[in-house]
Amino acid sequence: EQGCNVKKCKGSEYLPNALVDVKESVRGQDIFIIQTIPRDVNTAIMELLVMAYALKTNCAKNIIGVIPYFPYSKQCKMRKRGSIVCKLLASMLAKAGLTHIITMDLHQKEIQGFFSFPVDNLRASPFLLQYIQEEIPDYRNAIIVAKSPSAAKRAQSYAERLRLGLAVMHGEAQCSESDMADGRHSPPPMSSGRTTSGHPGLELPLMMAKEKPPITVVGDVGGRIAIIVDDIIDDVEDFVAAAEILKERGAYKIYIMATHGLLSAEAPRLIEESAIDEVVVTNTVPHEVQKLQCPKIKTVDVSMILAEAIRRIHNGESMAYLFRNITVDD
Repeated sequence: EQGCNVKKCKGSEYLPNALVDVKESVRGQDIFIIQTIPRDVNTAIMELLVMAYALKTNCAKNIIGVIPYFPYSKQCKMRKRGSIVCKLLASMLAKAGLTHIITMDLHQKEIQGFFSFPVDNLRASPFLLQYIQEEIPDYRNAIIVAKSPSAAKRAQSYAERLRLGLAVMHGEAQCSESDMADGRHSPPPMSSGRTTSGHPGLELPLMMAKEKPPITVVGDVGGRIAIIVDDIIDDVEDFVAAAEILKERGAYKIYIMATHGLLSAEAPRLIEESAIDEVVVTNTVPHEVQKLQCPKIKTVDVSMILAEAIRRIHNGESMAYLFRNITVDD
C-alpha cells in the first residue's frame, strides 16, 4: 500500500480545485485505488480520475481501480436522443491511466466490452444465497420472484441453486421504456405562412402503440415466502408495488435481495411503511444512514472477496477460484 494525501485548495464553489500529493515513490509498483461511490457520484468519479492520473504521471506500473459499484451502469444502451454514459466513463478511466478494474455485479455483463483493459466482474450471489440459507427461517418454503421478465434469468439462477420454485411478475410499468413524446417527428412543423413539401411515395408502416397489461404473477406464491432478487435497488416504488401484489396473491413474507443498495430519496420510509419484511443488500454502497432510518434494511459483507481479488491480482494468481460455481446469469 502506498500513502496518498488528497488536499483541497481554494477554488470556486462550482469548480473546486484538487491537488493529489503522492507521499511515497510508486515507480514500477502495483497501485490499487479503492473508491466507493457515495451520494455525490460525480465528485467520487473526479477524485478517482485525478488520483489515477497522478499515479500514472508518477510512473506506477499498474493502476487498478477497485470500484464495488460501477456508477452510471444503467446508462449502458442508447435511448432515444440520449447517450451511452457508461461507455464514456470507461473511456475516461482508461485515459486517466487505469489498467484494470475490479467491480461487482455490473448491471449488464456486456459493459465489460466498453473497456480497453481487463475488468473483473465479481459476483455477490454466493453471499446472498448463504444469507437466504442461514438467516431466512423455513427458506425451503420460499419461492424466488423476478420483478420483471428482464430479471427472470437472475431469478432462475437463484431458484435452481436453492432448489426452489420460480415466479415472474409481468405487466410492470418500465419508465425507461416508456413511449413518451420525444419530439422525433420529422420534418418539424412549419409556420402557417410557409408551405411544406411532402414526401411522395414514402409510406412507412404504422406501429401499434404499446398497451401495458395489468400486473400478473406467473407462478403460485400462495402460502409461500416470496424472495425478490435484483442487482440494484434504488427508487423502491416498483418493489413496494410488487410486494403489495404478492401479498394479495397470498405470500406471507416478502424479502428483497439486491447487490447494490442505493436506496435514494424516500426509500427508507417507503420500505418501512410497505408490506416488505426485509431488504438485504451488500456493502458495495455506503447505506448506514438508511439503516438507521429503516431497521428492515440488512447488510451482507462482501469485503472478503474484494480483498482476495486484490491479493490474487497483485501476486499474479488465477482469478478462476473466485468464479467457481458462478453462472453467467448471476
